[in-house]
Amino acid sequence: MLISIIVPVFNEEKTIKKILEKINELEIWKKNQNLSKEIIVIDDKSVDKTRRILEESSELFTKLIINEKNFGKGYSVKKGLEVSAGDYVLIQDADEEYDPNDYVKFLECVEKFDADLIIGSRFIYDRYTRSHNFLNKIGNGLITLIFNLIYNTTFTDIYCCYIFFKRKLINPNNLKSKGFEQHAEILSKIVKKGDKFFEVPVNYNGRTILEGKKIRFYHIFSILFQMIKNRVV
Repeated sequence: MLISIIVPVFNEEKTIKKILEKINELEIWKKNQNLSKEIIVIDDKSVDKTRRILEESSELFTKLIINEKNFGKGYSVKKGLEVSAGDYVLIQDADEEYDPNDYVKFLECVEKFDADLIIGSRFIYDRYTRSHNFLNKIGNGLITLIFNLIYNTTFTDIYCCYIFFKRKLINPNNLKSKGFEQHAEILSKIVKKGDKFFEVPVNYNGRTILEGKKIRFYHIFSILFQMIKNRVV
């Protein structure tokens, strides 16, 4: 089984090398001879030292895509999907909020249940989760509730950015959004096409806006639009 790990990155000079090292050092790659990976990094026109660090650390990834300008996270994920060859795709943020040691939980669901989609949850967490901004938590709860109502699911945290899914369930040519709302677009399309969905607890060390967190409360409107639009289209 080949896992395509897509790493969109924008201005993460402090963490990009660390996260790539963590991915490569995981024991799962050594223990399971039937498991292989490709790491696809997409730099969304960073203006700090991110690109230079990547170019000096080419041994840590399989493919590097440099966007011609800053298009947004969704655009970067789409570019990664276009060149991916894996049986499954895992989206890994470059900011160390999520811990690659949790990959094993996704793989267990695949091996036991042939899962179509596995979402991490920061609210049924394993060992730790950093306290959230209250408004962000309210917004997350709202969009999760609406998603569950629209798609008849029982997720607890749809905007946990750790998702693991069968590559064949997503055609990147059909993805229209370019920003943070693309996460909702991908989930909506997978749930409509797939059958076996799971959720696993993940550890979370969320950043504040001052520490570099980029998603904002107002993104909820474009997220809700994607959920509703993809339900009726």
